[in-house]
Amino acid sequence: MRILAIETSCDETAVAVLEAEGTPDTASFKVRGNALYSQAGKHAAFGGVYPDLAKREHAANLVPLLHAALTESRLRVDEPTNLSSDKQQHLRELLVREEALVNALIPYLRNHGKPSVDAIAVTQGPGLEPALWVGVNFARALANVWDLPIIPVNHLEGHIIASAVASHADQPSRFTVDQMQFPLLGLVLSGGHTEFIYAPSWGDYSVVGTTRDDSIGEAFDKVARLLGIPYPGGPGISALAHTYRTARKAKVSAPLAKRPRFLPRPMEHSPDLDFSFSGLKTAVLYHVRELGELSDEDKGKIAEEFEEAVTDVVLAKTKRALETYPAATFVIGGGVSANSYLRARISGFFAHHALDTSLRLPAIGLSTDNAVMIGMAGYFMHLRGANTLSAHEPLRADGTLSMHTPRETDEAQP
Repeated sequence: MRILAIETSCDETAVAVLEAEGTPDTASFKVRGNALYSQAGKHAAFGGVYPDLAKREHAANLVPLLHAALTESRLRVDEPTNLSSDKQQHLRELLVREEALVNALIPYLRNHGKPSVDAIAVTQGPGLEPALWVGVNFARALANVWDLPIIPVNHLEGHIIASAVASHADQPSRFTVDQMQFPLLGLVLSGGHTEFIYAPSWGDYSVVGTTRDDSIGEAFDKVARLLGIPYPGGPGISALAHTYRTARKAKVSAPLAKRPRFLPRPMEHSPDLDFSFSGLKTAVLYHVRELGELSDEDKGKIAEEFEEAVTDVVLAKTKRALETYPAATFVIGGGVSANSYLRARISGFFAHHALDTSLRLPAIGLSTDNAVMIGMAGYFMHLRGANTLSAHEPLRADGTLSMHTPRETDEAQP
């Protein structure tokens, strides 16, 4: 099965073409085309994602990325297409809020025929709703012209699946489900989400822990602004912390004494699986104010301590989550899962405790938002016969879409 996948949930615009085959237990993916544009530089001046700018950038870049992905996959059809005036009018009505997108799309569709794909997978949510609508309506427009079904995908399921599949060093474009065992416990760490997700099987999800305020990625970005680090803050804090940590250890010849903490670990010892990072960000703010003008050493010390604090909380919660929900497989996904210090500490935790749970971390290229993971999730949805729409059925973007799978017992809940 060939899937054209579209991702526009936040500040990455992405289009990919995947070939997928096999059952959920043997699924194999080959990435034939993958085009991604990061808007991070555009949003840096705002210190975070500006929704209207994200929307405009998605509209400006989707057609060029579609062209690039189809070209790389060798599925681009360079043949004129008879696009009737009625069809063009329908596209203009469908994309009435994205004038730049429809003005680029109609000429493209006139000059290019239908590619050999079987379905379009698109992120329905969660995410920034104005950004999501651009991708959803773009998918609907293509599906209408090319008469293809649409698979609306939950962005978080994409992160979970991208973390569960195995990459191949000798074939970087190939991913497989290799000896996957359930139940699965997933932890999504991103700019918009911090959630534990429990799954007895693919498609059967329960959110068992979440953040009560800021997400982990949001905390990284806010602390980065306090330290004068441009958006996105995660990579900058990680690099600064690594430099300071390396230099500090190099100065000590004897074994290091336990390093004193000066930032809190919010909810580290609470009995639930929820998170809270707002207080940690505020503690950094007060510490910065107390110091006044920050030296480079001050910034490095704060970056290291913040990264330590966040990682300590994640490890404590992970231990409690595995005790509460014993799982055969534990996966971590989302942009913050690319943090090298967090990955090392998590891997060390699993190695030290010799758990009866396998740890799976995503390939770095699949950690941040991308269309490949949306195509993968779309294929798993196809296999379980879930929610595939025709080109003419309505589809709404949902910025607050949950990973929770409704069950019969849910009907009695308020």
